[in-house]
Amino acid sequence: MIATELPRQWTVDELRDMYARKDITPAEVVQEIIRRVHEDKEMHIWITPPTMDRLRPYLDRLDRMDPARHPLWGIPFAIKDNIDLAGVPTTAACPDYAYTPGEHATVVQRLIDAGALPLGKTNLDQFATGLVGTRSPFGETHNALRSELISGGSSSGSAVAVARGHAVFALGTDTAGSGRVPAALNGLVGYKPSLGAWPTRGVVPACASLDCVTVFTHTLEEALTVDACVRGVDALDPWSRPVVRTPAAQPAKWLVPDEPLEFYGPFADAYRQAWEAALAKLEAMQAPVERVNLALFAEAAAILYEGPWVAERWSDLGEFVMNHPGKTFPVTERILRSGGGDQWDAASVFQAMHKLQELKRQARELLRGGVLMLPTCGGTWSREEVRQDPIAANNAMGRYTNHCNLLDLSAVAVPGDEAAPDLPFGVTFFALAEQEGLAAEAARHFLKKQPTTLVAVCGLHMRGFPLEKQMREHGARFVREDRTAAKYRMLKLPTTPAKPGLIKSAAGGGSLRLEVWEMPLATFGAFAALIPAPLGIGKVELEDGTEVPGFICEGYAIEGAEDITARGGWR
Repeated sequence: MIATELPRQWTVDELRDMYARKDITPAEVVQEIIRRVHEDKEMHIWITPPTMDRLRPYLDRLDRMDPARHPLWGIPFAIKDNIDLAGVPTTAACPDYAYTPGEHATVVQRLIDAGALPLGKTNLDQFATGLVGTRSPFGETHNALRSELISGGSSSGSAVAVARGHAVFALGTDTAGSGRVPAALNGLVGYKPSLGAWPTRGVVPACASLDCVTVFTHTLEEALTVDACVRGVDALDPWSRPVVRTPAAQPAKWLVPDEPLEFYGPFADAYRQAWEAALAKLEAMQAPVERVNLALFAEAAAILYEGPWVAERWSDLGEFVMNHPGKTFPVTERILRSGGGDQWDAASVFQAMHKLQELKRQARELLRGGVLMLPTCGGTWSREEVRQDPIAANNAMGRYTNHCNLLDLSAVAVPGDEAAPDLPFGVTFFALAEQEGLAAEAARHFLKKQPTTLVAVCGLHMRGFPLEKQMREHGARFVREDRTAAKYRMLKLPTTPAKPGLIKSAAGGGSLRLEVWEMPLATFGAFAALIPAPLGIGKVELEDGTEVPGFICEGYAIEGAEDITARGGWR
């Protein structure tokens, strides 16, 4: 019998505490997860969902393991279905490609050795080719928060499984951004270690020289716990290499783009505002920010799909595609076939390698001792919009991710402020392979809650008005619509443009509509200094009797101003 209310989303620490208090058992957790999986079956999250029969041996072995010595004891995790789980088919989202491995992928084995419970296999963009989450014959994986939107790919099912409370964490893979884009679109942390730091033996290759195994979690610390369990050389993996995660340390510099970025899709404006809020947060953190040109990163990104690396995908999967006509998802086959033929000869491969080597040198020089912050993605789409133009939508999703593995960078994707209700936005911190600790520490500081204050705004600083941008530039985020106590008059001041003046009145006032925002204290003073007389910041009494800082007007402005209290607010 479950003795306590279960969280909708699980974390490692929370679940371990529940086990220690004997509030719940691992078997009861698995039973609840199976119920949730069934409840969400129309979201196409799983290819091989969890069952109690298949998990019974893993549950039984927990009795022989000391929780104190196994950091993931009883922690259920999901596995992207291009990563081997012994005895369970690996399909890579292509039923005709399926095989049943006799042993676990190295990373899966290490997690099981740490006490974790492998739940099953999650949906993905077929052959890990895509960033949208819609390229699977097993169905389009729905976004965890808004079903009509894409989930992000290729590790779509893994991210949504964590966001929907089907797993505590989940393994994905990342060649061009697949371990980061789904994190951003579903409000998660996506942790991508340096190339070779986590073994890829037992992973279906996309581009073997660039592939990484990644993890989706709710917190950075959970991702680092998983990292500690799976990092290390596998002597049987030709791509494995000794990469020691450096101790956490503050970056000497925080690099951001030196010009406005491009945003796309139906929520482009909301994403742009969320990015501006992220930049303002850096300013509020008083981080040593430097603005840099992104040309070298764009050049590297172009090599991935416009250069011979697409032929690496064909070298691994071309024989299957040729021998199984019509069995590959149409968009996926089109992309894979672009790597075939005689377009890429040996000379073009070496030319691209030499160009990339120079770009790596430039990146090392630029990033040494620092981190680069970019939006994880610059927008999102509805699943229907992606169906209408799958290639263009997918290409847009990789705009700020495709450079990463080609340049041998580590990356940590973390949530920022929402772009809109139930519309997550995230940023990624990039660091050199041998300086992973800088990216982790930058992410930790960015996620840290900054002291803030509420601000009541009633005029041109409200959403949709000209000075909303000023709020965003100072790191403010919209909280709610509200009303003043029934004690205020609103004046239309004779300025250009016209502005409202809010004055508390002893008699004859009304309750006026306004908006409540939240702003970092570190930027609040600079914001207040911009406000021209006769306006200023004072305490505004709200309808429920609470008082918050907000825009007020000095009494002398009554002369020559029109009283518009009866209109109920500036809108």
